[in-house]
Amino acid sequence: MRKLRSMTTPTGTVELTEIVFPAEANHYGTLFGGNALQLMAKAAFLAARGAAQRDVVMAGVTDVRFLAPVPVGHVLTLRAWVSRIGHSSLTVCVTGLAATLGSPQDEVLKGIFEMVAVDGKGRPTPITHAYLNQETA
Repeated sequence: MRKLRSMTTPTGTVELTEIVFPAEANHYGTLFGGNALQLMAKAAFLAARGAAQRDVVMAGVTDVRFLAPVPVGHVLTLRAWVSRIGHSSLTVCVTGLAATLGSPQDEVLKGIFEMVAVDGKGRPTPITHAYLNQETA
């Protein structure tokens, strides 16, 4: 996949846009599920890191749904946003929308990722809630 655009919106929200090329496809000519998961994980990481304002790692994936195939040549837009911030963990929702030129976007992917803020040694560390204070101010 070639990265077309990466846009960071409000803290804890990210939008990535990619195009599906044959190298990322399965034998049916659609986006391989492993590549879709990798892209979703990247979007979740960027959203969580932006909200926590520190490094994060993935602790788990609660749910991932492949709602429709994404054929080669389609543009895939991934939107990720932080839905929960705990003491050191965050929940990130990711949605994937696919389209070709001139067609409306269809929801093709959904997932919920659990991320954990870590210190320089990779250990969980508290998240300062400056992000929450910004949002409520």
